[in-house]
Amino acid sequence: MRLRRVKLLSAYNPHNKIRLVHGGLEYFELLEELIDKAKQCIHLQTYVIDPDETGMRIINALKLAAQRGVKVLVLCDGYATKLPDDLVQELRASGISFRYFEPLFSSEKFYFGRRLHHKVFVADEFHSLVGGLNIANRYNDINGKKGWYDLAIYTQGQTSALLHEVCNRLWNRAEIKRILPLIQRKIIFRNSPSESLIPVRIRRNDWIRGRNQITQSYAEFISKSEKSILLISSYFIPGRIFRMRLAAASRRGVNIRIVLAGISDVKMAKLAERYLYDWLLRHNIAIYEYQPTVLHAKAAVFDSYNITIGSYNLNNLSALASIELNLDIQDRQFASDFEKEMDDLIKNHCRLITRDEYEGIGLFTRIRYWLAYIFLRTVLFLFTNNLKQEKGEEG
Repeated sequence: MRLRRVKLLSAYNPHNKIRLVHGGLEYFELLEELIDKAKQCIHLQTYVIDPDETGMRIINALKLAAQRGVKVLVLCDGYATKLPDDLVQELRASGISFRYFEPLFSSEKFYFGRRLHHKVFVADEFHSLVGGLNIANRYNDINGKKGWYDLAIYTQGQTSALLHEVCNRLWNRAEIKRILPLIQRKIIFRNSPSESLIPVRIRRNDWIRGRNQITQSYAEFISKSEKSILLISSYFIPGRIFRMRLAAASRRGVNIRIVLAGISDVKMAKLAERYLYDWLLRHNIAIYEYQPTVLHAKAAVFDSYNITIGSYNLNNLSALASIELNLDIQDRQFASDFEKEMDDLIKNHCRLITRDEYEGIGLFTRIRYWLAYIFLRTVLFLFTNNLKQEKGEEG
């Protein structure tokens, strides 16, 4: 029975309408609209909610939903989100069920355990948003300033019902619970029979539960790619096994491009990324740095067919120590449109890193890159080594 439950929550299902949502105003206006229209139940599970203008706008919308009788459950990471106590009390007084996702152990100076890094919103078991955006001003277009570049998927249909169940299980601190009857029924759309419905599957990483589904998706897609791979990645510090898969794809003649942050909020991570540029260029992998703002998106498209989008970063912290959630999408038209948009992003907003440019970097700068990489990899190793579930995971 448990295998059947797992399969229901992680297999492709075709009963979905989806669209790509961009970070900034587009995302937060849609999020607020979905909250305002919710009638029965809302799940919001995220890494960060800041009590700034954007955070309070969403918090106030949630309070109004609770006051009109909607069941509102908000789960935030206990490490990254620190709301004032009086605001938390205010949320609970308004009827919102709010709690922090707590680590196994924590103190003022130490934190050990999983981090709730996924970003999931579900309304009425039918509407959902999955992506990389936290709830804070830096992800929004506000006061004339563009937000960080990020992406999400808006889904109507069966996947939203499944995501509701995923959120229920995490909220209840229990993974082995019955699958609600709703997720086994087909979603009936009031739309033209000719309108396209798209296969989507939910993929999760959670070391406590022995899941590495997102890691497996990347391994599967890279290994099977025949023509092209496009990665959009913040905090790109992949392990050896991931890099070897990319190298093998490159040797097969696959065209590989990676869009990385030109401006990063974590400077040590950016220095460590740049240490890997030499390896990437030697394996004929094109590197582009996004210039306008911080790039925070986590997405990939393979052979203009398979897409994965969500919260998962290509590093060991996501692979082995955080709760992550991506959506995998199989649709040639959607993938083609996404790829064209990324082509435009590369052409108009990114800078190509060339071999000549990288070789012109001074020795002192190369040493800084190397030291940052060694430091960050050591920290990630110490934090995640005891969390590995099996030998074949990222290394």
